[in-house]
Amino acid sequence: MFDKILIANRGEAALRIMRAARELGIKTVAVYSIEDFNTYPVKYADEAVNIGSASAADSYLSISKIIEAAHSTGAQAIHPGYGFLADNADFARACAENDIVFIGPSPDIIERMADRSAARSVLRACGVPVVPGSEGVVESAEDARAVARRLGYPVIIKASASDGKDAVIVRSPSDIEQQYEIARAAAAVVYGSDDVYVEKLMTDTRRIEMQVLGDGFGNRVALCERDCSIQLDRCKLVAESPSPAVSSDLRRAMSVAAVKALRALEYQGAGTVEFSLASDGHFYFTGMGTCLPVEHAANEMVTGVDIVKEQIRIAAGEPMSCCDRGRFEPFGHAIELRVDAKDPEDGFSSCPGTIARFEAPLGPGVRVETCARTGSRVSPHYDSLVAKLVVHGQDRAEAIARGKRALDEFVIEGVPTTISFNRRVLDNEVFCAG
Repeated sequence: MFDKILIANRGEAALRIMRAARELGIKTVAVYSIEDFNTYPVKYADEAVNIGSASAADSYLSISKIIEAAHSTGAQAIHPGYGFLADNADFARACAENDIVFIGPSPDIIERMADRSAARSVLRACGVPVVPGSEGVVESAEDARAVARRLGYPVIIKASASDGKDAVIVRSPSDIEQQYEIARAAAAVVYGSDDVYVEKLMTDTRRIEMQVLGDGFGNRVALCERDCSIQLDRCKLVAESPSPAVSSDLRRAMSVAAVKALRALEYQGAGTVEFSLASDGHFYFTGMGTCLPVEHAANEMVTGVDIVKEQIRIAAGEPMSCCDRGRFEPFGHAIELRVDAKDPEDGFSSCPGTIARFEAPLGPGVRVETCARTGSRVSPHYDSLVAKLVVHGQDRAEAIARGKRALDEFVIEGVPTTISFNRRVLDNEVFCAG
């Protein structure tokens, strides 16, 4: 096991990892920008190193500065958290080149899964159902037209290097050529590659994510699914585990598919196999996340597995501690609600500022992931996440009721937040009906 690890992240993500490390008896090193010098994770860590200005490019995205901080403090490993450099293959490679353990999968796996077109091919080859589409990169507008004709309109054109955020929808044959060129041009500007592929546009679907773990001893497990269908601009606002749309038989089938993917990749670490679940009950692979997901706490609540500790054990060359439990069936129901410093009455615009009062809810089945305190500053330079509220109940009805109670107790003053929006979600009849 490691003696000391560096956390290449900030905020509640860094604090979450530090707490797991402390329980394992591991010392921690925080890195911080000047903007974050007075935050709780910097004080909580055993050591802290300033790595630059408020700009993320000059601090949390600077591979050389983070590697230098690890060397100067004697950290044996780096945990990237999520966001920033977490799924950056170059960062994972730089760690290896500097004799530092990267707590995550290999750079080759990160690179392969970042190319969505290549990932589809890998998963299709091992028998995992993928969204109907092109066999690989589409080289011309005429090829795109042929694929669309086979699939039937509407179709969606995606950059191979994207998670779909910049995808272009094509609804008729007359638009295919223009939209193909638009998609390629956008991909080249944003991702440095104009490779694109075509998929059938799936409508009336849910975003289902299967949390997975793999170690160096051949153990592979699926830790139940979470439903992340409530999103804003690809940001998952609500996550719940298990999904109200997934039966025990469907969960078993999705788990088998996810584990097939892990075995084909010889995957080591925590990951997320992402599926699109159609209203007819068929599911399709859409991508794979190769780092600790923001929403991992929902799965932890219904499985009892500390995913961060398992990541650290796996990276240290140990078997994961949960590999002997067989297939996971969830106990109870968990809902994770994202609390952002955003104004839901003003188009969810970000609202940086100082928190004048912060009181987190307590009581049975309530977990709050945050580093915010009264007087904390929500910076305009980074993500506006203030806290993640996670509630657990014996069933979904109790989890919803507990979530409402916790939101009513949650006090954040000084900046607008999405607490009121989350309350409306839990009150919504369609949501409550599943």
